Amino acid sequence: MKLRIKLLFVLTLSGSFLSAPARESDKPNFIIVYTDNLGYGDIEPFGSTVHRTPNLNRMAKEGRKFTHFCVTAGVCTPSRASIMTGSYSQRVQMHDNPRDGWVLRPVSPHGLHPDEVTVAEVLKDAGYTTGMIGKWHLGDQLEFMPNQQGFDYFFGIPYSDDMTQEAGRRVAARQKENPRAPNLGGLAWPPLPLMENEKVIEAPVDRDGLTKRYTEKALEWIEENHEKPFFLYFPQAMPGSTSKPFSSPEFRGKSKNGPWGDSIEELDWSQGQLLDKLVELGIAEDTLVIWTSDNGAPINRTPGDISRGSNQPLHGRGYTTAEGAFRVPTLMWWPGTIPADSECGELCTTMDLLPTFAEIAGGKVPGDRIIDGKNVYPLLVGEEKAESPYEAFFYYDGPQLQAVRSGPWKLFVPLESFRNHPHFGRNDDSGKKPLLFNVVEDIATENDVAAEHPDIVAKLMKYAEDARADLGDMDQKGSGQRQIGTNENPTPRLLSDSQ
Repeated sequence: MKLRIKLLFVLTLSGSFLSAPARESDKPNFIIVYTDNLGYGDIEPFGSTVHRTPNLNRMAKEGRKFTHFCVTAGVCTPSRASIMTGSYSQRVQMHDNPRDGWVLRPVSPHGLHPDEVTVAEVLKDAGYTTGMIGKWHLGDQLEFMPNQQGFDYFFGIPYSDDMTQEAGRRVAARQKENPRAPNLGGLAWPPLPLMENEKVIEAPVDRDGLTKRYTEKALEWIEENHEKPFFLYFPQAMPGSTSKPFSSPEFRGKSKNGPWGDSIEELDWSQGQLLDKLVELGIAEDTLVIWTSDNGAPINRTPGDISRGSNQPLHGRGYTTAEGAFRVPTLMWWPGTIPADSECGELCTTMDLLPTFAEIAGGKVPGDRIIDGKNVYPLLVGEEKAESPYEAFFYYDGPQLQAVRSGPWKLFVPLESFRNHPHFGRNDDSGKKPLLFNVVEDIATENDVAAEHPDIVAKLMKYAEDARADLGDMDQKGSGQRQIGTNENPTPRLLSDSQ
């Protein structure tokens, strides 16, 4: 397999690739494991001394660790929109809306527009069987669901596991007291539904058993489809958005860090099952497996309390534009192709998976729209002198541009008012003046060097101006934004409708 891939990708002096047509049998499989709210410091390969993750240690030893791999949002829905479309969530307008806020709620009229081209559709067109097992969270109306977005098979929940019927009642009560709370449009949230394709098969689902059930279903699906090229998107539900994550009885109370640790150690078990299945079927060398997270851990604000995860040694919590929200623990495993026990410190992002997979699979990146992601195959395989393809990368908090990265430099732009600024309170003017950090040398972003590098500040401010014009900023519409999907008469996903 390694020889075939090397023949497919001949790096020219100009940095472009010459690709020979691959036979269908030569196309590798792709698996993305996308955990929910897992922090940078929550697993052993990234420094955890509390959570036991032997299978992820194995994955790192046999694969490649990415220490500057970023998502495009510090929260669920926009992050997932980017991994599916290869674009900033602001471009596809899945980042914020008056009805739902940051993330889509049950029975939302919004979702990923059906005209968007997902990574599943790109690979399906290239001859792949496509499956999704886990959390979707890109719209729960049928036209927005996985089966209409390129997936042949779906098993999972349409939104976050904490969006239960009981939680909906609490949100509705808050709506009466706070006009800024999400407007439910008069519809109550249904019992949390477990779906197979477009049918609800259980409601409410047992949240304790989700990791185990997802894993069993993933192994079954791989077994059924391993004789042809496949793409499995496997967004796990845990450790999740609740203060006390769920785990099956075999793992409950077994870790050193309560429910959070229990859920992570079960996720590690799940990953071991997955890797072992690929070896058992003889397709390990034909399969690229990626383990990452949709954003950083929410973390507790009490120093030393890791009961809601750890983003150490990075600064900040999830749901912000801090490094601890955007940089996520990422491992890539492809025996015989990705160099074992290796590390990549170059900036790359979830947006890059669509164009990279397309290049490897002989597929086509959509040419009729802007795709923000880059082909980072050279970084995956450790090409000598391979560098990040990003001239600039943008950190948005919902609709507000807050920071820009270029090379090792990250600039927090000055803002008179801001949402959830990760550095607010560090000094009296924090957030209202430019803050510049070297995120390679100063991993905890402790030393603001803006005054020492006015030229770099000016350069990154220009990038920010360009981003605002293209992707928008607060009330400013971006010229490059596309439409969000809309259903004016949304209906809940109910068990009774599927029987």
